[in-house]
Amino acid sequence: MFGLSESTDSTFDLRCPLAYARGSDFPLIGMKTPVVLSVAVVANSVGSVCLSKGMKTFRAPEAEGVAWLLQAAGQVLSNPWVIVGVFLLIVFLACYMAALSWADLRFVLPATAPGYILTAILARIFLQEEISPLRWAGTVLIVTGTWLVARTYAVPRAVRAEAEESAELSRGLIKPPVIAGPSSLRSSG
Repeated sequence: MFGLSESTDSTFDLRCPLAYARGSDFPLIGMKTPVVLSVAVVANSVGSVCLSKGMKTFRAPEAEGVAWLLQAAGQVLSNPWVIVGVFLLIVFLACYMAALSWADLRFVLPATAPGYILTAILARIFLQEEISPLRWAGTVLIVTGTWLVARTYAVPRAVRAEAEESAELSRGLIKPPVIAGPSSLRSSG
């Protein structure tokens, strides 16, 4: 989750890419991303298992048309597993949206990949689903691939340059640009 960036004095600077992008010298500012994504992964996995457990008890309504819809809605809304599952999936969506508001999709999406393994483990334990060795291998391969993608996350050069300039401005190393106001643009005629 942390990015290593080489500073000008040949030392390495350990900062979260998001904190660095904002010019912060405090690495824990960016810790909200791993925390929120961890909550998202757990909420998604547990919510999916709860929803699956609840929907396995779902009986097909006998009615047709609007009556069918009302009967189906009644079954779904009265099932605690479905309610908990939907609630946790809403938590997942809220966390995912929050993470996307401050991090790139190319980082957030791979960071949620461990949810595949967690969901498979929970499905095996709580739903007694059989998972073949080939399916386990595929799941691990997906997570490994997304982990490799996540490891290549880097702060874009334009953002890094802006952050460095902002840091220099705040330390007083460079003077802010002077912007001419409307009064200085008028010619004395």
